[in-house]
Amino acid sequence: MVETKTRAPVLLYDGVCGFCNKTVQMILDHDRRGTMRFAALQSDYARSIVGRHPELEGVDSVVFVENFDGGKRVFVRSDAALKVAAYLGGFWKIFLIGRVLPRALRDYFYDLFARNRYKLFGKYDSCMLPPPEVRSRFLDA
Repeated sequence: MVETKTRAPVLLYDGVCGFCNKTVQMILDHDRRGTMRFAALQSDYARSIVGRHPELEGVDSVVFVENFDGGKRVFVRSDAALKVAAYLGGFWKIFLIGRVLPRALRDYFYDLFARNRYKLFGKYDSCMLPPPEVRSRFLDA
């Protein structure tokens, strides 16, 4: 089982999704702290998180894993996206206005987009290999 000893957040993403991979690249470009870690949903690390959080079984969504004092808290769908915006700070905090919408409505639109992401942005045959300069931030590379 792959484990992270850091308190840095971990973002689980669909490793074969074109949009998801572009989003990870955008986060890498804007992460001023340079601490967020990443793992594909298809990875051993993601499977270990799902093993400890059965409510994630079958989840096909971005998952934001918050590490704290030996514990982990997970956020999915629109809540995970809002956690990423809060983590990035700066301009990205403007998206936190989405919190005024009920979670059910936010997740409805999230799911609508997620169902069409492969059609809109493509799908890879396998998870992309991160570039060497950021590979250490990927828990499954």
